[in-house]
Amino acid sequence: MKIDLEGMGVLLTGASRGIGAATARVLLEAGARVALHHNTGSAEVEVLARAHPGRAFPLRADLADDQQVPRLAREAANALGRIDALVNNAGIFEAADPLGPDDAWLANWDRTLAVNLRSAAYLGKLLLPGFLRQGQGRFVFVASRAAFRGDTPDHLAYAASKAGMVALSRSLARGYGKQGIKSFVVAPGFTNTRMADDFIRAHGPQSVLADNALPTLTQPEDIAPTVLFLCSGLMDHATGCSIDLNAASYVR
Repeated sequence: MKIDLEGMGVLLTGASRGIGAATARVLLEAGARVALHHNTGSAEVEVLARAHPGRAFPLRADLADDQQVPRLAREAANALGRIDALVNNAGIFEAADPLGPDDAWLANWDRTLAVNLRSAAYLGKLLLPGFLRQGQGRFVFVASRAAFRGDTPDHLAYAASKAGMVALSRSLARGYGKQGIKSFVVAPGFTNTRMADDFIRAHGPQSVLADNALPTLTQPEDIAPTVLFLCSGLMDHATGCSIDLNAASYVR
């Protein structure tokens, strides 16, 4: 089967590295036009833009800043002409000790929820009217197994933000399905990305592999094809679903 996304416009957040960069590559290779959101990874997305002239559009925004989110939505619409899918992939994974100072812990919660959940909901709100006018649109939320099994005490905010994504996706799927809107969750386990480097350095790769049923770490390229498939329309009757991609480290 060859998936052809020719003519489709996709806004992809967190496109400069990890799962986002791998997803950008498969979407572009399938013919989509992609707005490549980044915050600090301008060099990485510029490489993609040069490789796919006229179809890859780097856009910078700090998703922790509510004022920048509508600008990102406008710039994506202007670049793409039409947005058919929103892939909410951007996220942060920052530790905060629950037994540490209150102000540091609260700051971690505020920033984590702002980037991981609030911006995803806000972008969805901003794009929803256009999806409804078109009579179709797809949301894909890159959540985590942490939404279902929880995470370490230092990452309470991360787990809570990803659980919020799941509820958000299901609500969109149930609320707007008859108007042509579909919404999905991809829930990776521990994936070998730069975001996870600190954890790997602190605990070692074997501590991560101990959870997995497979002998190797999950790579971003193991996640991206599922996002592509969900964007394609070939999985529309799975709207509302959450797809686990965690090497059987959490089975439910």
